[in-house]
Amino acid sequence: MDVQIRPIREREIPLLEEFLYEAIWQPGPGKRLPREVVYSPALRPYVEAFGEREGDCCLVGTVGGRVVGAVWCRCLHGYGWVDAATPELAVALCPEWRGRGIGTQLLRAMLDELRRRGFCAVSLSVQRDNPAARLYPRLGFRVAEERGGEWIMLCELR
Repeated sequence: MDVQIRPIREREIPLLEEFLYEAIWQPGPGKRLPREVVYSPALRPYVEAFGEREGDCCLVGTVGGRVVGAVWCRCLHGYGWVDAATPELAVALCPEWRGRGIGTQLLRAMLDELRRRGFCAVSLSVQRDNPAARLYPRLGFRVAEERGGEWIMLCELR
């Protein structure tokens, strides 16, 4: 499988709403949230006017020319907020492309890009029970704070 990782193209930015929905951990298929949840005031800042703020960064993974995953960062006071200088990261794959190492490739590429851009750290929020939570420590993330069943994780980039 040949995965290409590249910056998102402007015409692809609307895909971030779908990836935001997929980034929400939902433990069972029978309990999925309605897709409209991405329009909630708590989630809208992750994608609204993406690319227009300084520091916005998004990479996509493609297979055969199809975008199958995305990782994006933005400085915002979201679920994984640590401080104003630390961007928050979100990553998601189309369900049928999970478990193939694409998320790891996307995350490594994003961490490299953030280092190039001079960021000192990046954060994320993950439910403790989400299987993806096991991936992040392998990439240098550590639990900075626990809020109920949610972990705020931080990766030092220097």
